[in-house]
Amino acid sequence: MEQKEVNYSKKIEDRINDPKNIGEISRSEARDLGCRLVVADFETNGADTIRMYWAVNKDNIIVRAKFKSFTGGLLLALNDMMTELCIFKSVEKVANLFKTDVEFALRDEPQIPALGITELHEKFTNFVVLKKAALNSEKRDMNDFEDDYIVCECARVTLKNVKDAIKEFSITTVEEIGNITKAGIFCKSCIKEGGLEPKEIYLVDILEQTLEEIKEANKEEPSYINSTFSNMIKEQKIELIEDVLDEDIRPMLIMDGGNMEILDIVESAPHYDLYIRYLGACSGCSAGSMGTLYAIESILQRKIDENIRVLPI
Repeated sequence: MEQKEVNYSKKIEDRINDPKNIGEISRSEARDLGCRLVVADFETNGADTIRMYWAVNKDNIIVRAKFKSFTGGLLLALNDMMTELCIFKSVEKVANLFKTDVEFALRDEPQIPALGITELHEKFTNFVVLKKAALNSEKRDMNDFEDDYIVCECARVTLKNVKDAIKEFSITTVEEIGNITKAGIFCKSCIKEGGLEPKEIYLVDILEQTLEEIKEANKEEPSYINSTFSNMIKEQKIELIEDVLDEDIRPMLIMDGGNMEILDIVESAPHYDLYIRYLGACSGCSAGSMGTLYAIESILQRKIDENIRVLPI
């Protein structure tokens, strides 16, 4: 006997069209909330790749949760509700959530499934990201400690000693930390979990977090700042256009399972001809291509230059 096809609930359709929890949480934002930042990735070559962000307070409660992914459709809705179910719950409770909890939260009526159970289990493979985030939450944030906190008892090396060495000598491995500071070269308990005695924070965590701080600090302003579009070199024009695409256009395309890439920009006075290629679902959507093209062109003309023309190839 064939199973009756289950249509998606209205809650799923709403989340597909208007997800509530897409975004990221910065370290400074988490700190302002009195929380530590927890980040976890589930990576594949498919659309189910996801990055999960949690701001977790001292009581191990997830105060804020966000996610980033390049998916659309049903998986986008599942990701969005999965993320929302984390908020104001303990890390332990979230680690014990089931896929069916997400499905139940997406039901319009308690007795009517939001989608088919087979589809839930076959498509929702990135649900494991919650377990990874829960494991990552056990790592302590180095910003929870004073700079004079002793990281390595054997060599009497402080947190500040380690951070300063990483920054001054461009250190990228724990072995290099040992060579410069002597931390971790004796009993090795301070390197990572599983040594002779447990530590509150380990060298591997300090290295990861310091490198992330360096990366954030080194972010430069876009090269096109303080330049008019007509005076920009080609690379600057493309950089500016890419930023506008990322902010205003790509989320719309990704939501429908597509994307786009810039191939070239050619000045043809008074116009700037932007050659693009649609990717994913967009590449085969001839019916909506003119509407999509008009939307892209209108946004670029309004935000950058009225003489931009978008030409798909």
